[in-house]
Amino acid sequence: MNLKTIASSWLSRFWRFAWVPAAIALLAAPVARAQGVKIKLATLAPDGSAWHLILKDMGEQWKQLSGGRVTLVIYPGGVAGDEPDMVRKMRIGQIHAAAVTGTGIGEIDPGVQALQIPMLYQTDEEFDYVRAKLTPKLEARLKAKGFVVLNWGEAGWVHFFATKPVVRPDDLKALKLFTWGGDSLVLDLWKAGGFHPVPLASTDIMPGLQTGMINAFATPPMAALSFQWYPLAPNMSDLRWSPLVGATIITAQMWERVPADAREPLMVAARKAGEAVQADVRKSSREAVEAMKKRNLRVVPVPPDAAAEWRANAEKIYPKLRGPFAPAELFDEARQLVAEFRAKSGKAESAGGAAASK
Repeated sequence: MNLKTIASSWLSRFWRFAWVPAAIALLAAPVARAQGVKIKLATLAPDGSAWHLILKDMGEQWKQLSGGRVTLVIYPGGVAGDEPDMVRKMRIGQIHAAAVTGTGIGEIDPGVQALQIPMLYQTDEEFDYVRAKLTPKLEARLKAKGFVVLNWGEAGWVHFFATKPVVRPDDLKALKLFTWGGDSLVLDLWKAGGFHPVPLASTDIMPGLQTGMINAFATPPMAALSFQWYPLAPNMSDLRWSPLVGATIITAQMWERVPADAREPLMVAARKAGEAVQADVRKSSREAVEAMKKRNLRVVPVPPDAAAEWRANAEKIYPKLRGPFAPAELFDEARQLVAEFRAKSGKAESAGGAAASK
């Protein structure tokens, strides 16, 4: 018999039992609803950190708003791996969501890098203005790749931390600089600029510093304090290199499993959590610098002429960033929006003096 005949025979003999699985499904439906949706979310944010606590609070709100149908389980402190690992695990369904920086978001779509162009942004206000304009486009790009943005946030302004004071680009060129492993483009760009990048997972920064594999890294003050990296590299350059974007994302597949009537209130709660993260990060970044200064951190002044040197060095590689690093249209739009904001405000703050003045 051919396949069609076999299928017809099977159906004719068993159609009368079709009600059995249907009845089982009906009986099981209340149980499934009772069990609800369990969402696994990972983050590098340390256990008990402000970002982690805000995520926990969001999870409690989700549970209440959904009537217990949605449960958020959080894996903090990098227990699910580095950010590229988190994205990979989301793609295969091992976890469903992640609170990540631009590094993790960039693993999905490079558009977010337009918000992290080195030495382009000088103030929070400039960054906020550009981000507000670009995020609808960024969210659409991520959604097209199967991810939903629950909220946007940030991890703070990136500064250089090193075993020796770094004032000018040549100072950093003499050191071994941590870069995120797996990002060959950024690695090549640092090398092309005459620097000495060492690609590692962020979870390897501490052993890298302890063994001398690296002696410099770029990160926001809160991360340097939270992960206790700064005692091994106690010189922080007072220079805003770039903002480090953050976002909480979830796979579209898992978001579709959330009951339809619960999605809007859950999204509203998530957006409020993002606003709370941003407000806390900006306050905590200043506090982190003061806390580290009391424990022997040295904030290294970067005078205006040195800041101008950093900016000139960064702008030299803009042609290489436009396209490969950030999509050309978003790269151009970000630069145009910064110019637009400065024209409206009539001033631009110096990139130096970040830690002291902000």
